[in-house]
Amino acid sequence: MMPASVSPTTARATDFVAAHRVGAENLGRRLADDVGDPDAFAAHLRQGLARLADPAYLAGQRRVAPGIGQIHGVRWPLIEGVKRGFRGATRGERTSSWLFLVDRLLGEPELEARWVAFGLLERLVVDDTERAWQLLRRAARDASDWITVDSLAHPVGTGVLNEAYRWAELEQLVYSPSRWERRLVGSTIATIPFIEHRRGRLPEVAGHGLGLIRELIGDAEPDVQKALAWALRSMALVDRAATTRFLDHESTIAAENEDGQRAWVIRDAMLKLDPADAARIRTRLGGVRRRPGAPPTSRASETASRFGAGLLGRPMPEAPLG
Repeated sequence: MMPASVSPTTARATDFVAAHRVGAENLGRRLADDVGDPDAFAAHLRQGLARLADPAYLAGQRRVAPGIGQIHGVRWPLIEGVKRGFRGATRGERTSSWLFLVDRLLGEPELEARWVAFGLLERLVVDDTERAWQLLRRAARDASDWITVDSLAHPVGTGVLNEAYRWAELEQLVYSPSRWERRLVGSTIATIPFIEHRRGRLPEVAGHGLGLIRELIGDAEPDVQKALAWALRSMALVDRAATTRFLDHESTIAAENEDGQRAWVIRDAMLKLDPADAARIRTRLGGVRRRPGAPPTSRASETASRFGAGLLGRPMPEAPLG
């Protein structure tokens, strides 16, 4: 029985997940039989996801992510259940044949199939990094909602941790004309400390992460601003002293220029700071607030505007997967 303090909506969601958890994991296990046939895998996944869909959750997703596109409405714990079942059934197997399977799933109309594909990419990006990275970049270019972007951050962060030079590829995205690709920079930085506790919290992670945030802070898009604040809270777990110095410096810039976009990110990031430091920065920002329609003030936007129609942010041709 649920505690009296649990809302009816939460209780219903919990009951729905409990009733379908086994079915989700069984679906993942059955899908392991179809890895050699991408079309059959996609069809069986689509049918299984339709059975796991919850109309109430579908309506909720459309409220929190307006314009999200075509979805079944499968609750996230059940998507994780599908991944878990598949992972258990394929443990120890070679992943080389999954490349074309992921390629097929990324073309599915319903987003949940792509989110399942991201789970496969978490393993592929370790075993076949270069070709898996091509698929990650394509998924980033195609993303058009924050749920997809933040789901993509985990395999992207895994790739960055395994090959440190991938930080440079994240750096390219700060100039992207797509707010979703710019958001991916922030959400990846935010996620990395939780992918692997040891490597994800090394000092160089804060060094790279804060450097990228420095380029993007001042972005005019709320979707990007939220990811940057999330990233700064994560960087405070990695190196609180460096993050505090960063926020001190950026808050001075925001106060001197009445930069409300920069100030909003800083305020939202201060939860993980020492209370005395947070109070000092909050006082400095005073009444600096976001203004509707204000232009971006980030370094990245300034650089991109100077290049105009140059190569920054322009999609580049893909090499063939095979």
